[in-house]
Amino acid sequence: MTLTQSTKRAGAICLLLSMVVSACLPAPQLIYQEMTPTLPIDEEITATPIPTREVFEPGQLVDYTIQDGDNIAALASRFNTTVSEILKANPVIPQTTTTLPPGMPVQIPIYYRPLWGSPYQIIPNSLFVNGPAQRNFDTVSYVQSQPGWLKDYTVYAYGDWRTGGELVDYIGMSYSVSPRLLLSMLEYRAEALTNPTKPANVDRFLMGYHGEFSANLYYQLLWLADTLNSGYYQWIDGKLLSHDLLDGSLELFDPWQNAATVALQHYYAMVLPVEDYKHAISGLGLAKTYTDLFGAIWSAEHGLILPGSLEQPPMNLPFMPGKAWSYTGAPHPVWGDKQPWAAIDFAPPSEVSGCFPSSEWVTAVADGVLSRTEPGLAILDLDGDGDERTGWVVLYLHLAFEEASRQGREVKAGDVIGHPSCERGRATGTHVHVGRKYNGQWIPADSYLPFNMEGWIPHSFGSAYKGTLTRHEKVITANANSDGKSKIVSER
Repeated sequence: MTLTQSTKRAGAICLLLSMVVSACLPAPQLIYQEMTPTLPIDEEITATPIPTREVFEPGQLVDYTIQDGDNIAALASRFNTTVSEILKANPVIPQTTTTLPPGMPVQIPIYYRPLWGSPYQIIPNSLFVNGPAQRNFDTVSYVQSQPGWLKDYTVYAYGDWRTGGELVDYIGMSYSVSPRLLLSMLEYRAEALTNPTKPANVDRFLMGYHGEFSANLYYQLLWLADTLNSGYYQWIDGKLLSHDLLDGSLELFDPWQNAATVALQHYYAMVLPVEDYKHAISGLGLAKTYTDLFGAIWSAEHGLILPGSLEQPPMNLPFMPGKAWSYTGAPHPVWGDKQPWAAIDFAPPSEVSGCFPSSEWVTAVADGVLSRTEPGLAILDLDGDGDERTGWVVLYLHLAFEEASRQGREVKAGDVIGHPSCERGRATGTHVHVGRKYNGQWIPADSYLPFNMEGWIPHSFGSAYKGTLTRHEKVITANANSDGKSKIVSER
């Protein structure tokens, strides 16, 4: 398999899962690479017959069945209509709805746009995120049981030497992308699980990313997970409607598509020539590879991620009451440098700027258990089962190593869990970075279900880190320099 350089796009990646929360440091330039996979030749498999799309009259009502994670605003964007028109056509839907119940039939006024892409759905959303469907999967044991080269691959990542299985598992957990999906993509690309012979380019742009930090599988998988998440969450938010193929042609995503399929289509369009792209997103491509490895894709046992009318439990601000911290980062990436913008940042009071030891405490936003703690990081599991793939979970990043809480500790809302710092990733100032997910799916901070802390609601200005917190008539503007207008006090 060969790689030929393409300068189709440019972008950035933050090295080593870096979250810059007081201010973001420059990231290395990347270039996308075309890939030529080994294509299977078996007959096409499909979950259901692929529908054909007609040319619709403006405002024509079309049938749609609510899919996992759908919300009204995103549906309006995809079907080129408005929220008010959808609500008028479906009076049963409450005006204040958050997520919609999967399986619910609705009618949507559509305003036709040409150049729709394939309606074939590759995998359900429940097999994209690292959620409940992955609970009983042991990534490391599975990789070691296979004859492919990945089991003998090792790389230095996250402060330690890791095997191929450990690497996939850790990236899948960090980005909350299914390890089964990552393994299927490695198999489709380079027979990582079935061929003992390691390809010559395994440490040279294997998954299509070429940049300053790209010369091993670790950075390739970081970029892959970040890119997949970007497509997935932009579709969930109604922000990604089309993409360019490598021949320069424009393709719009079929408005009936699901987020997982859009994420895969978007990725393969970046790195594959058009004919290979069409193959990869068909039943002959990745879907067949996944089925060959892990069995039936469209099975009720995989479950759902987001129920209808999902609500966030009450949460406190992540610092001690009566303390004036600064709101230094409005919604921005929770990991990497792309979507979802599920995180916001707070910095402790100080007379100095930059990275400094702080005696201030970061606190638990709600009751739960610290299901995973590592240098600089803590995961607060609100349902208490110790598994961050289920229920509500809050991520804390940039916690100081000194006096950090231990894994497995049960906490109550307001209990201290560590000090803010610049540890873990790159940052220009001492702070804490917090984000949340439900059943493995990141919930954007400014979204259909806003990140509500003591009534404070984040709003984005459209650029990462730029925006406000509002509570009634009070408005706090994010500022990496911690000026007076960015101060906020926990009043619980």
